[in-house]
Amino acid sequence: MRIGKVVGQITLNRSCASFRGARLMIVQPHTMEVLRGRGATSEETIVVWDELSATDGDIVGFSEGREGAMPFTPARVPVDAYLSCILDAVNVLD
Repeated sequence: MRIGKVVGQITLNRSCASFRGARLMIVQPHTMEVLRGRGATSEETIVVWDELSATDGDIVGFSEGREGAMPFTPARVPVDAYLSCILDAVNVLD
């Protein structure tokens, strides 16, 4: 699982039927340096499947790859990342 910040939402004109009932959010992944408050955020973004109603600015945990599609088994949903939690706070211990 990775941690990142929601920076936007994707709006589709057309989509496959398996996308009904959820949203696609744009998340900017954080590195450990960013979580410690010592680094600059990267320009990398990833699109994640959201069923938790995250909003812009929320810090979230997300899974990628095969783990990102596991919540949908046995159904097939074309996703690479799944938003699995909305975090209230992140504490990094050195």
